[in-house]
Amino acid sequence: MSKKEFVGLSCITVGTGQGGTISMLARVSVVDTKGNVLYDAYVQPTSKVESYRFATTGLDASYFVNAVPFEEAQLTVARWLAGKIVVGHQLWLDLQVLGLPHPAVDTRDVSLYLPFRATLKRPNEILGLPTLVWHLMRRKIQAGFLDSAENARAAMDLYQSYEGQWE
Repeated sequence: MSKKEFVGLSCITVGTGQGGTISMLARVSVVDTKGNVLYDAYVQPTSKVESYRFATTGLDASYFVNAVPFEEAQLTVARWLAGKIVVGHQLWLDLQVLGLPHPAVDTRDVSLYLPFRATLKRPNEILGLPTLVWHLMRRKIQAGFLDSAENARAAMDLYQSYEGQWE
């Protein structure tokens, strides 16, 4: 039996709906185990953007002028994830905005991994990716705006640093 391949996934969202509180896909990145970008795209909004969440995303309308249609991004990401183990942070949110299912047994969500949370003496909290990466790897991420490729790489690196204990 061959070993499954791994990919890292991260998404950035903007807000739709009243007050911009409903997340909508804005950018998606998929990386391999070495952090090489396999897919990275800005995605056309499927409804009116109420909040670009500029303070954290750095995005505005100009990022979406040449963005790919949602259906294209969804199909492309689905192909990259098919049959693979997906590594990320709060993967349920990424998969939700992508509208994609993925078997739980084939996910490695660093936000849910109890030994990470226990090590930081916060077993009942979902810790942010920058917090996990800093405390467990002594690496700073997200110094500026959110970057889905950087986040996918960081989650993959964090997972790989503890893969022996995880698996």
